[in-house]
Amino acid sequence: MAAVRGRPSGLPGSRVPVCDPRTAATLRIAARRGSSITLGALPCSNPRPTPPRNPSPMFSISPGINNETLLAHACESLASASVMTNDFATFLEGSQRNTALAIAQIIMLAELAVNRVLDNLDPQD
Repeated sequence: MAAVRGRPSGLPGSRVPVCDPRTAATLRIAARRGSSITLGALPCSNPRPTPPRNPSPMFSISPGINNETLLAHACESLASASVMTNDFATFLEGSQRNTALAIAQIIMLAELAVNRVLDNLDPQD
Protein backbone atom coordinates (compact mmCIF):
# COMPACT_ATOMS: atom_id res chain seq x y z
CA MET A 1 0.00 0.00 0.00
CA ALA A 2 1.56 3.31 -1.04
CA ALA A 3 1.75 6.29 1.24
CA VAL A 4 -0.72 9.06 0.51
CA ARG A 5 0.14 12.59 1.47
CA GLY A 6 -0.65 13.05 5.16
CA ARG A 7 -1.72 9.41 5.65
CA PRO A 8 0.25 6.47 6.99
CA SER A 9 1.29 3.86 4.47
CA GLY A 10 0.19 1.01 6.70
CA LEU A 11 3.64 -0.57 6.59
CA PRO A 12 5.50 -1.31 9.82
CA GLY A 13 8.20 1.25 10.44
CA SER A 14 6.83 3.69 7.86
CA ARG A 15 7.56 7.29 8.63
CA VAL A 16 4.73 9.79 8.60
CA PRO A 17 5.47 13.51 8.91
CA VAL A 18 3.87 14.44 12.21
CA CYS A 19 3.94 17.81 13.94
CA ASP A 20 1.81 17.01 16.98
CA PRO A 21 3.43 14.56 19.46
CA ARG A 22 -0.04 13.36 20.49
CA THR A 23 -0.71 12.25 16.90
CA ALA A 24 2.62 10.43 16.80
CA ALA A 25 1.73 8.61 20.01
CA THR A 26 -1.68 7.66 18.57
CA LEU A 27 0.00 6.25 15.47
CA ARG A 28 2.48 4.23 17.53
CA ILE A 29 -0.31 2.77 19.70
CA ALA A 30 -2.39 1.93 16.61
CA ALA A 31 0.63 0.30 14.97
CA ARG A 32 1.24 -1.88 18.03
CA ARG A 33 -2.40 -2.98 18.04
CA GLY A 34 -2.37 -3.64 14.31
CA SER A 35 -5.18 -1.15 13.79
CA SER A 36 -5.63 0.54 10.49
CA ILE A 37 -6.50 4.13 11.23
CA THR A 38 -6.98 6.79 8.62
CA LEU A 39 -6.02 10.37 9.28
CA GLY A 40 -6.71 13.39 7.14
CA ALA A 41 -4.00 15.87 6.31
CA LEU A 42 -2.11 16.80 9.45
CA PRO A 43 -1.81 20.56 9.87
CA CYS A 44 1.70 21.67 10.76
CA SER A 45 2.40 25.00 12.35
CA ASN A 46 6.05 24.88 11.31
CA PRO A 47 6.58 22.67 8.23
CA ARG A 48 10.21 21.80 7.61
CA PRO A 49 11.54 22.81 4.18
CA THR A 50 13.17 20.10 2.09
CA PRO A 51 16.96 20.56 2.12
CA PRO A 52 18.58 21.04 -1.31
CA ARG A 53 20.00 17.90 -2.91
CA ASN A 54 23.78 17.87 -3.03
CA PRO A 55 24.92 14.92 -5.15
CA SER A 56 28.30 13.43 -4.35
CA PRO A 57 31.00 14.55 -6.80
CA MET A 58 32.70 11.15 -6.49
CA PHE A 59 31.12 9.72 -9.65
CA SER A 60 29.93 12.86 -11.39
CA ILE A 61 30.37 13.44 -15.11
CA SER A 62 31.97 16.64 -16.24
CA PRO A 63 29.35 18.95 -17.78
CA GLY A 64 31.68 19.78 -20.70
CA ILE A 65 31.72 16.26 -22.18
CA ASN A 66 29.80 16.05 -25.46
CA ASN A 67 26.98 13.60 -26.15
CA GLU A 68 28.96 11.49 -28.62
CA THR A 69 31.68 10.78 -26.05
CA LEU A 70 29.11 9.92 -23.39
CA LEU A 71 27.30 7.56 -25.77
CA ALA A 72 30.58 5.92 -26.82
CA HIS A 73 31.43 5.21 -23.17
CA ALA A 74 27.91 3.92 -22.53
CA CYS A 75 28.25 1.60 -25.54
CA GLU A 76 31.58 0.26 -24.27
CA SER A 77 30.15 -0.27 -20.79
CA LEU A 78 27.16 -2.15 -22.20
CA ALA A 79 29.45 -4.31 -24.35
CA SER A 80 31.51 -5.20 -21.27
CA ALA A 81 28.36 -6.00 -19.26
CA SER A 82 27.14 -8.22 -22.11
CA VAL A 83 30.40 -10.20 -22.20
CA MET A 84 30.43 -10.60 -18.40
CA THR A 85 26.80 -11.74 -18.33
CA ASN A 86 27.31 -14.28 -21.13
CA ASP A 87 30.47 -15.61 -19.45
CA PHE A 88 28.63 -15.89 -16.14
CA ALA A 89 25.72 -17.72 -17.82
CA THR A 90 28.06 -20.55 -18.88
CA PHE A 91 28.49 -21.49 -15.20
CA LEU A 92 24.74 -21.66 -14.54
CA GLU A 93 22.10 -24.25 -15.34
CA GLY A 94 18.34 -24.30 -15.78
CA SER A 95 16.23 -21.26 -14.99
CA GLN A 96 19.18 -19.33 -13.54
CA ARG A 97 21.00 -19.68 -16.87
CA ASN A 98 17.89 -18.57 -18.74
CA THR A 99 17.63 -15.51 -16.50
CA ALA A 100 21.28 -14.58 -17.08
CA LEU A 101 20.84 -14.98 -20.85
CA ALA A 102 17.69 -12.82 -20.73
CA ILE A 103 19.65 -10.11 -18.92
CA ALA A 104 22.37 -10.39 -21.57
CA GLN A 105 19.73 -9.93 -24.28
CA ILE A 106 18.37 -6.79 -22.58
CA ILE A 107 21.91 -5.41 -22.37
CA MET A 108 22.40 -6.20 -26.07
CA LEU A 109 19.18 -4.35 -26.98
CA ALA A 110 20.34 -1.31 -25.02
CA GLU A 111 23.72 -1.50 -26.77
CA LEU A 112 21.96 -1.58 -30.17
CA ALA A 113 19.92 1.51 -29.22
CA VAL A 114 23.04 3.41 -28.14
CA ASN A 115 24.83 2.41 -31.34
CA ARG A 116 21.87 3.66 -33.41
CA VAL A 117 22.02 7.03 -31.64
CA LEU A 118 25.76 7.19 -32.29
CA ASP A 119 25.15 6.44 -35.97
CA ASN A 120 22.50 9.18 -36.11
CA LEU A 121 24.91 11.68 -34.56
CA ASP A 122 27.81 10.84 -36.86
CA PRO A 123 26.76 8.90 -39.96
CA GLN A 124 29.64 6.82 -41.39
CA ASP A 125 28.46 7.20 -45.03
